[in-house]
Amino acid sequence: MTKDGLSFIVGTFVITAAIWLGWYVFPNPFVLVLALIFSFFSLFNLWFFRDPERNFSGDENDIISPADGTVIKIDRVYDDEYFKKEVTLVSVFMSVFNVHVNRFPVSGKVDYFDYRKGKFKAAFNHLASAENEQTVIGIKSDKGKVLFKQVAGLIARRIICRAKIGDSAVRGERFGMIRYGSRVDLYFEDNVTVKVKMKQKVTAGETVIASFISDK
Repeated sequence: MTKDGLSFIVGTFVITAAIWLGWYVFPNPFVLVLALIFSFFSLFNLWFFRDPERNFSGDENDIISPADGTVIKIDRVYDDEYFKKEVTLVSVFMSVFNVHVNRFPVSGKVDYFDYRKGKFKAAFNHLASAENEQTVIGIKSDKGKVLFKQVAGLIARRIICRAKIGDSAVRGERFGMIRYGSRVDLYFEDNVTVKVKMKQKVTAGETVIASFISDK
């Protein structure tokens, strides 16, 4: 269980216990239904905020997925804030059924960070990348640069990101999460080969999204 969800888990369990106590003292159908609904949400939160261990032992050139989910976009786009040129974009959609803990895709130094308030369009809508609330993180590694975004979705109203400029990023290490459905966008220069396909299921900290082209 991730510590970022502890307040939600404790909160819903406390409310649920209080409602069940109310039903015990003043039993009626409405309170019973309410107690059952909150019991469901309590168990759902306990499951949603799970944080399984992940291990990766691949090549040093590999860029791993920062999120669990499904690849919903692979395209060439123009990035005007970090690379300032045309780059490759890979988008991963995270449904409410996925683990939502995010991990660094590469090791290196965080050399760019920005937080932007925005809308809460459905995360599978590609307009979300430009218009929704998001954090933008750039990492400069020994192999090259990677930019990625945590993008809030229709239900997700809270982005948690502990990365900041100057931090040392370690590939596969946890750096935050997005609560209740969202997406993560990754941007690469031309020195990278994409390894995933559309609609492919990916796992944070394990699935290779792309690889830097070796100089050898």
